[in-house]
Amino acid sequence: MTTQPIDISIQHVIKEFPGRSGDAPVRAVDDVSMDIYDGEFFAMLGPSGCGKTTTLRMIAGFEDPTSGKILLRGKEMQNVPPFHRPVNTVFQDYALFPHMSVLQNVMFGLEMKGVAKPEARKRAQKALEMVRLNQYDRKPRQLSGGQQQRVALARALVNEPAVLLLDEPLGALDLKLRKEMQVELAQMQHDLGITFIFVTHDQEEAMTMADRIAVMDRGKVLQMGPADEIYESPVSRFVADFIGETNFIEGRLKDVNEKFGFVEVDENVVIKAQCNDPSLVVGQNATIAIRPEKISIFATEGLVRYADGSSDQADAYKAALQRDPDINLVQGVVKYSNYIGTDTRYVLEFGSGHSIAARMQNYGLRSDTVFKVDQPINIFWDAELAPVLSH
Repeated sequence: MTTQPIDISIQHVIKEFPGRSGDAPVRAVDDVSMDIYDGEFFAMLGPSGCGKTTTLRMIAGFEDPTSGKILLRGKEMQNVPPFHRPVNTVFQDYALFPHMSVLQNVMFGLEMKGVAKPEARKRAQKALEMVRLNQYDRKPRQLSGGQQQRVALARALVNEPAVLLLDEPLGALDLKLRKEMQVELAQMQHDLGITFIFVTHDQEEAMTMADRIAVMDRGKVLQMGPADEIYESPVSRFVADFIGETNFIEGRLKDVNEKFGFVEVDENVVIKAQCNDPSLVVGQNATIAIRPEKISIFATEGLVRYADGSSDQADAYKAALQRDPDINLVQGVVKYSNYIGTDTRYVLEFGSGHSIAARMQNYGLRSDTVFKVDQPINIFWDAELAPVLSH
């Protein structure tokens, strides 16, 4: 349990908007609770309409909760206007003043607060140095998208906020620049030590930058934790599907012990999977989630090809069991093979038409790692790497 100070505490917050002429209110945020720590890079991740931007706007003070509390550094924010909260927001469209220079844009907020012009200029220049931008006299239309984003960041940072709120600020950038800015933002947050709260629908973006991620859908937080925890141990089918590529194998839960669930996917085909959900009941329908890169393939004649690129010429099944006793092993056939440089992507079929994707790193020569379409193969993966989900 962390002992870090809490910057923002969201407690059972609900936000409803009026429905259309006589319709029931629309609940955009549905009983959300989460603590965000001092100096943390925190991401709210989810599809459009999941409630992440509405939550951010309530933190900023642009929307009021229908019920629940939002505390900033222990102080309740009810009835505190945006300009009196220790936060600043960077929006996707940047909202720069087109008639002002870069320096004037950054100075503007300070001057509105009554900061003397020489001091405002000094602080604005320092903020622009933080974002590595020294083109003070240029207008926003003379800047690239990445440079405009830096101006918006400097304008927010110049007020020395306790918390910086970022509402999909990279969404308007091209892919290459967006990836560069992800690294820059993460480094900037680390250097400044300011709490960043970042809203995005891009799972790779969240995983690249954030210390912790809250995955949201339909107004609720479904799972919250570090990127590796959410990726490796999703708590629901939605989370597993939204974060990265995942195979889902449907079946019926046949048995459960203290570590594994045993899911019958076909007659005489039972798959073992990680079982951390206490609500799972024997006899109910269940879903196994397994990432393509966790799957290994070997030919029926005995060549074992592991996901890490190593191989074993010994008896296939024996070699697999010696490597890891908690494995699943099924016979199948290659239905599709796509060589994509760093790895090869396969679509494999087993049992009564179950189809799963596998990705194998291309170590050594291509001929060492590529299996042919219609080739009979054996498929295996570690049961601990595949959670069984109840929904």
